[in-house]
Amino acid sequence: MTEIFRDLQSVLESKINKGKVLVLIGPRQVGKTTLLKSILKSFSDGKTQFWNCDESDVRSMLENVNSSQLKMLIGNSQFIVIDEAQRIKNIGLTVKLLHDNFPEVQLFVTGSSSIDLSNFINESLTGRKFEYHLFPFSVEELVKNFSILEEKRLLNERLVYGFYPDVVNNPVDKKKILLNLTNSYLYKDVFEFQDVRKSYVIEKLLQALALQVGSEVSFNELANLLGIDILTVQRYVDLLEKAYVIFHLRSYSGNVRNELKKSLKIYFYDNGIRNAIISNFSQIDLRGDVGQLWENFLISERIKHNSYNNIQAKYYFWRTTQKQEIDFIEEIDGKLYAWEFKFNPSKTKVKCPLTFSNNYSNVPFKVITRENYLDFVL
Repeated sequence: MTEIFRDLQSVLESKINKGKVLVLIGPRQVGKTTLLKSILKSFSDGKTQFWNCDESDVRSMLENVNSSQLKMLIGNSQFIVIDEAQRIKNIGLTVKLLHDNFPEVQLFVTGSSSIDLSNFINESLTGRKFEYHLFPFSVEELVKNFSILEEKRLLNERLVYGFYPDVVNNPVDKKKILLNLTNSYLYKDVFEFQDVRKSYVIEKLLQALALQVGSEVSFNELANLLGIDILTVQRYVDLLEKAYVIFHLRSYSGNVRNELKKSLKIYFYDNGIRNAIISNFSQIDLRGDVGQLWENFLISERIKHNSYNNIQAKYYFWRTTQKQEIDFIEEIDGKLYAWEFKFNPSKTKVKCPLTFSNNYSNVPFKVITRENYLDFVL
């Protein structure tokens, strides 16, 4: 099995021993622990401890701990990794104690859920941390590790099975791996810590969202479908976002008449997860949802690309009440960029809607197909 070099590795290595806690967030099973082990192989001389907070004895060890106890736990270690830190109550205070009392120790904190973690980390570690987001493999990473030709050949495969490391590294077992991941594992923190007892409701919600990728989402319709109230739907969607399973785009509005101003679309961080949720691994040429897969793939890859290249962007879609629309709007430093996504290369002659071009002058507009998609994601 080829070890795939992650784009964040050199970034994290450059920040070691710079007096900051290094926080690495992202979904479960995207390789956070593997990445840190790879980094620390060449840095630590064996003086590293990994504290896995999925283990109950580790959680007991780190909850309500004081600096004297921490000193005993650290020993002569130079590097400490607190893995799945969201599972520790008041983890921010514990990390703050470690950082302030033992500045010679480089701390790494990983989390697969921002439930509690971000609040405690951000509140306690202001000015003390660098935070990074790790995703499933990106096209950019795989191109660098293999080749552009190889990734172009595998495009249809990626659209169906996605980029989770275990899926890419073990293609023979890809269906089994994805189904295991979506059997509550990706969002176990939602169930364990947020008093969500009816897991079947979450599963039905995810199925509904998976089928609506690329379409505007109505919380009211979802509430009626699931037989729960609209506030519960909003809460569950928020929790699934915090578990890094899904993300949303809002409609862009510059107060032009007839623009949709409060609409929402929801996407999945990985196509394979989306397809596993609806149990559909059919080949691309047999599917009726190719447009949805293409859109989800391109937007998630663009977000990975911008994140890894430290490009601060805001993301939207655009639509009017007359159903003029643009799939994706990106705003960087106040400048807008617009894209339409068409899997079929023959659709490149799509024009920018006049309502948009008349009201937002000089905004670049491009159509992304499977022939030019690498320009968009690399």
